[in-house]
Formats: sequence, structure tokens, C-alpha cells
Amino acid sequence: MTNRIPFNRCYLAGKEFAYMRKAVDSLHISGDGNFTKKCAALLQRLLGVPRVLITTSCTHALEMAALLLDIQPGDEIIVPSFTFVSTANAFLLRGARPIFTEIRPDTLNMDERLLESLITNRTKAVIPVHYAGIACEMDPILEVAKRNGVAVVEDNAHGLFGTYKGKFLGTFGCLATQSFHETKNITCGEGGALLVNDAHYIERAEIMREKGTNRSQFFRGEVDKYTWVDFGSSYLPSDILAAFLWAQLEARDEIQAKRRLVWQFYEESLRHWAAENGVQLPAVPLECGNPFHMFYLVMPSMEKRDALIMHLKEKGIISVFHYVPLHVSKMGRFFGYKRGDLPLTEKLSAGLLRLPFHNYLTESDQVYVTEGIKEFNC
Repeated sequence: MTNRIPFNRCYLAGKEFAYMRKAVDSLHISGDGNFTKKCAALLQRLLGVPRVLITTSCTHALEMAALLLDIQPGDEIIVPSFTFVSTANAFLLRGARPIFTEIRPDTLNMDERLLESLITNRTKAVIPVHYAGIACEMDPILEVAKRNGVAVVEDNAHGLFGTYKGKFLGTFGCLATQSFHETKNITCGEGGALLVNDAHYIERAEIMREKGTNRSQFFRGEVDKYTWVDFGSSYLPSDILAAFLWAQLEARDEIQAKRRLVWQFYEESLRHWAAENGVQLPAVPLECGNPFHMFYLVMPSMEKRDALIMHLKEKGIISVFHYVPLHVSKMGRFFGYKRGDLPLTEKLSAGLLRLPFHNYLTESDQVYVTEGIKEFNC
């Protein structure tokens, strides 16, 4: 059957192409043009952070974080196994060793209760990942990290405008990263941002993002010429992409309101079916503000998960699984991990199924998806 309901569709707010045309007409389409600066300034104001640097991807923002923390061979980073490979890879590129941790059974986030036991004298950073945009328990994570002199870098790829105890995600760690990938609420196809919450990293972050030069200082008139002064790479997106992103950020309230309605419809429609069939729905603790990034089901087993995916596919509904735990991958085995080391992560990952979730889902689409699911009995 032809795919009637795709898993994801990039939403167009309406002004993307007009702003991209404006960027082209300005004759400045390389990095840090007018739209890039506007996006960074808006996010700084909305989130209340000292500095936002728009990047080519969340992956590159994570790589910048590893550089800024001066990660060296032999250092350790604590990271959930249930995450995208970039969360670990960015630090492995600097020679770090990943210490994978279990996740909580409710939010699928890093289990903060295990953190203290994983810290050694080699631990350099803790990387909490706000899965589905629902906050990790940041208070105990920050307390343990501070007591042990360990940096906290938030991977907030899913969680723009999500909150923890009334404070925006991405504003807790010394550094944090955002994603504007096609699958995210706010997108420019490929893009990201580094949030610098500890002001002493700002100058070096600007230099690293500008290929290791002090070019930004030069353009502000702080130096009379610019030159190579540090490590770095090219992490600046084209201003054409930033123009697309600006249109999305302008429409943020509209985008978020629509996603909230879809999330709430799924939750209300599937609550009874899930309880009857032993299926777990997303948990949103009281202290967490939901950014409505995704809606998932955790089925009782991988076999049930795969069967539901096929059942929905036959109806033209595309649903997908998510992360394969990093510790059971080829690279995970390279670092000495094996299947069975993190049993809860393995069990929850094996059962997880993501439902179609985008701003083009009509009410009839949502009904069709949920009715299709309720035909399936575990």
C-alpha cells in the first residue's frame, strides 16, 4: 500500500523561501550573515543564555564542546547508551572513553541514581540526553557533577523549549547543544547550536567555530587583524540555511501549538488501549515541561514492536523504532561492552516504536493512526 501517513514531513511555516531569497540578494550567504546573527540573538534572549553559536549540526556543536573541555586521550565521559551516536562520537574523536549508563524506566533518560558510582578520577564530563525533550533529573546530576569537579554538557537535540522546574533545557550545563535537523520541531534541514552557559568559554568557542582564528574579534574591532590562534574547524552554516531557520523560529508558537495538539490526541486516544495491552506511553514528570518532540510506545517485546510496525505499514502508516543501544554496537564491543550489560536499556529499546509526528497530520490522520493501533492486540 502507498504510504498514506509518513513518519515525518518537514513543516514550512510560510516565509522560508522569501527569507532565503533575501539572504541571496544580500550577497552574503556564507557564515555569520544577518540571518545567522538574528537566530542566535533570538535564542539568547528567549533562553536567557550568555551566548548562542549557530552551527552546521548538533554533532558539530557536541564536537565543539569536547574541544572546549579539552578532552584528552584516556579521559572518560558518562553517557547513556540509549542515544544517537554523535553524543559519544564527539568526545571519542578527542580520545575519550565512553562509560555507558542505564536509563530510567519511566522517561528513558540517564538514571541519575547511578551517576556517582560511575565517576572515577578520569571522568571529565557527564552528558545527559533529554530523551523526547523530557528533562533529565538535572538537580541531582548537577550536584553530583559539581561535588566531583566534572563538567555537564546537555545534549538537548530533542528538547528546544522544554523545561525542568520552570527553566529551559539547555541552560543547566556549562555547555549545551541543540539540533535543527529535519526531524526536529524547529528545522533548517541540517543545523544546530552550541549554548554557552559558562561565559569563560565564549571567546574560545568563537575562535574554534571560526577555524581557530580570532576573526570574530577582528570584525568587532577588538584586534587590528585576524590570524590562527587555536584549534578549530568550520562550524558555520550558510546564511541561506539560517534564513530558513529564522522563518521557523518566527513561527515557533504556531509550530509548538500544533505539535501539542497531536501529542495530546495520541495520549488521550491510546491511554486505555495501552493499559489493557501492557504498553508504556511517554512519561512526563510534573517538574518537566513537554516540548512535544515525539510520541512513542514501548511494546512488551521486540516481536510485538516489529509486528505492530508491519501492521501499521500494511495500512500505509509509517512508524519506526529508535536507537539501538550504543553499548551493543560494534564500537561498543570495542570498548569492552556486551549484550546484557545494561538490561533495562536493551529491553526498553527493543520495544520502542515512534508514531508519525509532524505538523501536517490532520485530525482524520490522527484518528486513522490511533484506530489502526487499537486494532492490534498484544
